[in-house]
Amino acid sequence: MRVLTITKDNFQEEVLQAEGKVLIDFWATWCGPCRMLSPVVDEIAEEAAEGLKVGKVNVDEQPELAQQYQIMTIPNLIVFKDGQAVAQSIGLKPKQEILALIEEA
Repeated sequence: MRVLTITKDNFQEEVLQAEGKVLIDFWATWCGPCRMLSPVVDEIAEEAAEGLKVGKVNVDEQPELAQQYQIMTIPNLIVFKDGQAVAQSIGLKPKQEILALIEEA
């Protein structure tokens, strides 16, 4: 599955109304750790089992979403389950740790 580009225009439909789990990566182009995490998030999306959606929010282009979820530090991953934010991870983390975060959500 491909990674979705999430904006304020599609956030409601793609994240809040989604059934199952959605992993959202809040990032920015100027953020080194974000660029290091990006291929890991892409890999998770490609390997995603049924019921997991993966999206990315560019905090510079979508400041409303960053503000709504109080994103002060990036990269910042939030796992939503049935439209509710249920888990969060801040900073660069290894793939296994991200997969565990998704699994436990």
